[in-house]
Amino acid sequence: MHIRPARIDDPPLLQDIERAAGRCFRDIGMPEIADDEPLSVAELASYVERGPAWVAVDAADVPVAYLIADPVDGNLHVEQVSVHADHARRGIGRLLLGRLADHASASGVPALTLTTFTDVPWNAPYYGRCGFRTLTDDELGPGLREIRRREAAHGLDRWPRICMRRDI
Repeated sequence: MHIRPARIDDPPLLQDIERAAGRCFRDIGMPEIADDEPLSVAELASYVERGPAWVAVDAADVPVAYLIADPVDGNLHVEQVSVHADHARRGIGRLLLGRLADHASASGVPALTLTTFTDVPWNAPYYGRCGFRTLTDDELGPGLREIRRREAAHGLDRWPRICMRRDI
């Protein structure tokens, strides 16, 4: 699987990936998550322009997965990592997280962070296998606290959520 920086023409495809990846939430009783719209093309384009934003592509250079991140509290925060359902369970998400970790290391960033659902198998348990650990409330910086506040306002706290960190 080849990973490359996302390009300005990728955002509509990234939306399609996000929609396809989200469908599996319907099967576990979370239809609101399955139906939640991805970031807009303009929002995704801003990630492409400022980075980090990477895509995993197939042999025809068509994105099948993507990762976007933001600087938060001195770390790189995984805003979104999604793998199209047709390409799931092949280690692509792990490759994208590895690319972000390499970028963080080269940039002197001490850790990766993310927020995720606690009880969804391909969320917190998966990230734990990828080297992330759960943060306590006392470990959250102001940026992560703000992200959690926005998530709660969006209704995501209907299901248990946590913040996680992977030291570099």
